[in-house]
Amino acid sequence: MAPKEKCAVFSAYSTDAGTMVAKSIYCGLLSMQHRGQEASGICTYDTEKLRVHRALGLVREVFSDADLQDLFGHVGIGHNRYSTTGETSVENCHPFLIKGTRNGIAIAHNGNLVNYESLRSHLTSRGHVFTSSTDTEVIAHILAIELLRNDFEEALVNTMKRISGAYSLVILTGKGELAAVRDPLGFRPLCLGSGNGVHYVASESVGIEAAGGTFERSILPGEIVLMKQSGARTIRPFRARKPAHCMFEYVYFSRPDSIIDGKYILQVREEIGRTLAREHPVEADVVVPVPDSARTAATGFSEESGIPAVEGIYKNRYIGRTFIMPEQSLREEAVRLKMAAVRPLIEGKRVVLMDDSIVRGTTTRQIIEVLRRGGARKVHARIGCPPLRWPCFMGIDMATRGELVASKHTVESTRRKVKADSLGYISIEGLVKAIGLGKDSLCMACLTGQYPLKIQDGRYREALLS
Repeated sequence: MAPKEKCAVFSAYSTDAGTMVAKSIYCGLLSMQHRGQEASGICTYDTEKLRVHRALGLVREVFSDADLQDLFGHVGIGHNRYSTTGETSVENCHPFLIKGTRNGIAIAHNGNLVNYESLRSHLTSRGHVFTSSTDTEVIAHILAIELLRNDFEEALVNTMKRISGAYSLVILTGKGELAAVRDPLGFRPLCLGSGNGVHYVASESVGIEAAGGTFERSILPGEIVLMKQSGARTIRPFRARKPAHCMFEYVYFSRPDSIIDGKYILQVREEIGRTLAREHPVEADVVVPVPDSARTAATGFSEESGIPAVEGIYKNRYIGRTFIMPEQSLREEAVRLKMAAVRPLIEGKRVVLMDDSIVRGTTTRQIIEVLRRGGARKVHARIGCPPLRWPCFMGIDMATRGELVASKHTVESTRRKVKADSLGYISIEGLVKAIGLGKDSLCMACLTGQYPLKIQDGRYREALLS
C-alpha cells in the first residue's frame, strides 16, 4: 500500500458580490476527499469579515446545509487535511485563521516546510505566540509581518523568499483579497479554472469541474495568482528553475481523471502498467489490482500482456484506513477485515497482483495471504513505483528510512518477506518515461536520496538515520 498524501486546497472568487461560493467550495472539497480525511474547513469573506467553519471529519460530516448557508460571501477558500506537521486536533484544522492584520488572514496549505523549526524558533524569540503546531501558522505569521509594511502582492513575494519546502497555498484576507501560490519547484499540484463568473483554484482539476467550472491550466511553479473583481492576474517573481513535481502524484495520489501539469493521470497509470508488463513479463492467468489505486495500471498491464484483468479482491469501504492505526498488529487485522478474495475469479489460478507501491511490506504480505487463502495457486507481485528507500520531507506521510523495507532489503529478500512467488518493480527509467515530463522535472528523492532542497530541520535529519 502507498504512502498517503497530505491535503487538498480550493478557492473560489465570484465577480458577483451577491453570489455565495460556499456550496461550490464544498463540492470541490468533496471531489478531493482522497487527499485528506482527517478534517475539513471553509472560510469565506462576506464584504465585512471572514467567516469560518472547520472540524475533524470527512467533508460530509463537517458541513450541514445550515453550516454552508451561514458561510456568506462571494470569496472563499477550503481545505481537506491529513497532517504532516502538527497532530490531529481542531486547533490544527485549516483554513488556519489569525486575527489582526488586514482584518484577519486565512490560509489553506498543501505541502510541508523544511525550515519550519528554524522559522518558528526565530518568531518565538521575537514574541510571537503560536496556537497550533502546524507549519501553516508559521506562514501566516510571516505574511502578517510583511503585510504591516507592504501591499498584498509584495507581502506574498517576501513571504515566499523566507519559506522553503513544498507549498501550494490559497490565502484570503479580511479585506477580501484572494491569492493562490505555488512553490518555486512545484512539488504539489495546483490548478486554475473558471466558469459562470467565478475563478477557481484547486489541488486537482477534478475539484474545479465538481464545482461547475472548467479547468484551464496548472499554475506554474513559483507563480502567484491574484483574484480581483477585474479577473485573475498572475505574476512570477522568481527566476525560473527546474521543477521538482512529485512523482507520486502520478503513481498514486491524484484521481485518475485529473490533469496535473499537462498530464492526464489515467493515461500515465495505464502506461505504468504496460511498462511493467514489458519489464517483468510472467506466465499468469489473471491480473488482480489492489483496489482502488492500482486498477488503472492493471488495465495497462492486461492490455500489454494479454492476461485478463479481474476484480479478484473485494474491498470493504466501511473499514477505516489502515495506515493511520498506531500499532502494526491493528493494521494487519484491519487489512484482513478490509480485503477479501473473490474466490471464483482466482481459485487455482496464477495471479499477477498489481499494486502502486510497497512501503513497510506488511500490507503487501497480508494481501498476498488473502489471495492464497482464496485459492490462488501463485501470486506474482508487480509494483507501479520503484523501491522506496528514502523518506519524504515535502508533504507525504512516509516512514523513517529504517522502516522502509527497500532501504534494507534487496528485491529478492523483499519478495521472501512479502511471500510472493515473484516480485517486479517498475524501473526509474520506465516510470520517468511513463510520466512523460523528463527526469529533470520530477522529485524522486524517495527513490534516490537526492533531495531538491537542503533538509534543515533536525526532525528530518533524524528520519534519515532512524
